[in-house]
Amino acid sequence: MSDSESAEKNGITVSNEYVENGTNKSIVKCKFCGSKMLDKKSGKFVKQEKDLPLMQQDTRKDAEVQNEKVNEFYHVENMYTFENIGFTHTVDNYKYLSCADCDAGPVGYYDLNTKQSFVALSRINHA
Repeated sequence: MSDSESAEKNGITVSNEYVENGTNKSIVKCKFCGSKMLDKKSGKFVKQEKDLPLMQQDTRKDAEVQNEKVNEFYHVENMYTFENIGFTHTVDNYKYLSCADCDAGPVGYYDLNTKQSFVALSRINHA
């Protein structure tokens, strides 16, 4: 199976370019500074839809936060699993995740109710 092909796992189509056996195949790094955020096999691939603020906001808009729908995440059960991650102040019972070195983000979110973290695949690099 090539990297561009997909695998079916538990009814979910998963791109195996980054996911192997349901977890991240390689190290997860910041898109901007390259700082290591997660070790290999530390996050479980999940599909769920969540609105996240854009990483780069259009400053021409009137103080309105622009969001995008993201639906592929690595689920990290314990916040201490991260190598290098920052947490924002609480917003609607969530804390957004950012790079602890360069503050780029949000790269995902932390749910205060479940104490679970989710890192968006579209907002990080794999190495």
